[in-house]
Amino acid sequence: MEAIMLYIVSLQEADFKLESISWMEAFFNEWLWKEEYWLPPGISWQDTEMKEEEGRFPLPRDLLFSLPLAVAFIALRYVFERLFADPLRKLFGVEERVRIRVVPIPKLETFYSQNTRLPSQSDVLSLGKQSGLSQRKIQTWFRHRRNQDRPSRTKKFWEATWRFVFYLASFTGGLASLINTSWFWDPSECWRDYPKQPVADAHYWYYMLEMSFYLSLLLCVSVDVKRKDFKEQVIHHIATIFLIGFSYCANFVRVGTLVMLLHDSSDFILESGKMFHYAGWSWLCDPMFIVFALVFMLTRLVVFPCRVIHTTLVLSMDFFQPFFGYYFFNALLLVLQALHVFWAYLILRMIWKFAFMGKVERDERSDEESEPDDDEEEEQEEESGWEQRKGTMNSKLASLADNCVLNNLTNQRSISRLPKAR
Repeated sequence: MEAIMLYIVSLQEADFKLESISWMEAFFNEWLWKEEYWLPPGISWQDTEMKEEEGRFPLPRDLLFSLPLAVAFIALRYVFERLFADPLRKLFGVEERVRIRVVPIPKLETFYSQNTRLPSQSDVLSLGKQSGLSQRKIQTWFRHRRNQDRPSRTKKFWEATWRFVFYLASFTGGLASLINTSWFWDPSECWRDYPKQPVADAHYWYYMLEMSFYLSLLLCVSVDVKRKDFKEQVIHHIATIFLIGFSYCANFVRVGTLVMLLHDSSDFILESGKMFHYAGWSWLCDPMFIVFALVFMLTRLVVFPCRVIHTTLVLSMDFFQPFFGYYFFNALLLVLQALHVFWAYLILRMIWKFAFMGKVERDERSDEESEPDDDEEEEQEEESGWEQRKGTMNSKLASLADNCVLNNLTNQRSISRLPKAR
């Protein structure tokens, strides 16, 4: 009798689970997977079904594979940094700076960890009364404590090397998979027979690897080198993942592969420039920045709007009528183009300041570190008058050296133009 009761309960639980699954499926079909959201007018999901011999049609559930793949990327990165990036760092001659270890002071440490790393003048006065230390000693302690927490040059080199290897491999593999396709040379081919377009295995893996990589970056953002644009970096990763996922679900894969290829073409150049910068190779660092700037301007201000956005916004109208996915995808691409214009403006402004003013106040781009290097600030407190202004300029140039690919050339010019600060 007890066994029968258990059997009945198990059947009831199974029925409940099936009802839950069917309810969720009905919910998604009614609100999320509506045909008018994802397909052109007059086309249903049945029209997109393919036989095995016809090829693979992109399905949303395919993206679930990117989750375990992102974890695999994190594990692979850990092994890569220790076994390959670190020997490469030693080969490049990347050395760590000697930093002063602070003497633990409980009251100051508590304020540093619970309040702020940059105390105001009133905070310094209050801490001085509590600890019995002078203002100068308190300011010096906080300066050394901040430097103590700054990411090491080794960690920066590892991060740049990892990204360089991925972006280079992704660009090379993406170019090899696209160069023989019809839509690589004729963007209007992106829409022929849309939406019933099979996805080649190479392009499927291109999508999965790109999405998994950005997922791994998002998961590691709290332990990676923290920069001033930390929030923007998180938003960028989320937006990239969302754009890749949406384009896959809507079968905008042909356009999506072109977008990813254009972005990878300049990203690996920038990361290589960072590697040379950390190694102090000025003879390679500065030419790489020039190449990066040229490739960035060409791909993101010329090719992207004239080829990609033009085909999604204009040429696609020759193949289907506009629908929600058309408007939404084009809105995302236009927002991305606005970001390209903004970043290009920052890069050009930085080059303008350097070329015509002989200085760069700070790194205009998103690669700027979270704080300036405080080691140089300590020397400035000894200066006064004209010598202090020269020391301030040298400090800004030294700060730029940790933040900008133009650093070595800037430092060379500063040596010839400005006397060294005492």
